[in-house]
Amino acid sequence: MKIAALLLLTLSARAQSDSLQKLVADGAKLNLVSKQFSFTEGPARDKKGNIYFTDQPNDKIWIYRTNGKLVEFASPSGRSNGLYIDKKGRIIACADDHNELRAFTKKGKHTVLMDNYEGRKLNGPNDLWIHPNGNIYFTDPYYQRNYWERKKPEIDSQRVYYLAPGKKEPVMVADDIKKPNGIVGSPDGKYLFVADIGDNKTYRYEIQADGSLANRILFTDKGGDGITLDERGNLYICGNGVFVFNTEGRQISHIPVPEKWVANACFGGKNRDELFLTAGTSVYTLKMNVKGIE
Repeated sequence: MKIAALLLLTLSARAQSDSLQKLVADGAKLNLVSKQFSFTEGPARDKKGNIYFTDQPNDKIWIYRTNGKLVEFASPSGRSNGLYIDKKGRIIACADDHNELRAFTKKGKHTVLMDNYEGRKLNGPNDLWIHPNGNIYFTDPYYQRNYWERKKPEIDSQRVYYLAPGKKEPVMVADDIKKPNGIVGSPDGKYLFVADIGDNKTYRYEIQADGSLANRILFTDKGGDGITLDERGNLYICGNGVFVFNTEGRQISHIPVPEKWVANACFGGKNRDELFLTAGTSVYTLKMNVKGIE
């Protein structure tokens, strides 16, 4: 039995390695871009392939340009965390200084899209994804911040919401998750994936015509922080490195990263084939054989 178990472990390790090689470009290694930050989060790609990301403790949004240059974009940023870029080119941010969703122009000017739910402060918008129809889906876990005066949430549940275009009031669409964190949807707008970092699980929902969610299934017994999808439908879950799951929810790869935690990831670059990782004080890139979704 011991020999058989060892053989299975060896075969599993080989399969993981082979799969990783198929995802990662030949000879590619992690490229450390910079270690000058406090805690990086929220990467999002614009149409040109530039990556916007946040350094939340320092209250800044940065840009990593396709030419390899780092440029400070916005400071203060409302303690921005997760970012996403909409069809207008605006940088939509989960800004939990005052528990808002903000829209930044390319010049760094912002407007507040939403700042409460039924008159109560949200827990702290964390991550978001924008549906093709413009609905902004976002997670609202509670992480006590040292820059808040409050010491407890005004809303007991940690939920998922969406904000429709032109509206000021979000709609609650999921309260069946312990602590939702990472969120991403399929490019056709049919499915929404949510990582439950509090219960170490990731779920998939069907998005209904009215924006609501239905038919939740357990996608995998692995939760995490930020998540993203590639063009093959593989789901990348960040945490202790990056775990990659195929469309059936089976782990096919693990990308090790020499940091304590990887908070988030997205595909950037001119061809959408550079995996950009926000990992604590650092940001990295990794050349891939696959592209990210649009």
